Amino acid sequence: MRQAADIVQFQTRGRGLFDITRTVGDWVDKQAMTTGLLTCFCRHTSAGLLIQENASPEVRADLEDFLARIAPESGARYRHFDEGVDDMPAHIRTLLTGVTLSIPLIEGKLALGTWQAIYLYEHRRQPHTRQVALHLAGA
Repeated sequence: MRQAADIVQFQTRGRGLFDITRTVGDWVDKQAMTTGLLTCFCRHTSAGLLIQENASPEVRADLEDFLARIAPESGARYRHFDEGVDDMPAHIRTLLTGVTLSIPLIEGKLALGTWQAIYLYEHRRQPHTRQVALHLAGA
């Protein structure tokens, strides 16, 4: 078995879903493995990772609306607001979206479905530089 690991940086433009599939896929291709398991890990507490539909932008808008209802910005609602009113809601959103993904590698390609993409979900309003650790184990 072989292993490869790296940390990839992404610049967000503020809150929203950012498709990172191509960058992750390019990194996987460079490892020249045919079978294995990719782990993606977001190294932040106010951003998350998810696999979601890549065809309809309405899906991403509906997800944002849903999370805004569950974790609204409100200074009176939370105790933690060290970095602003979007700070604690971002932590709640990360709890819901998660920070880790596992994706099988089959015949040298990520085994994503037809309409699936890997997204970095920035939960803060301001742009940030985010790091995603990648680990591929396989042959």
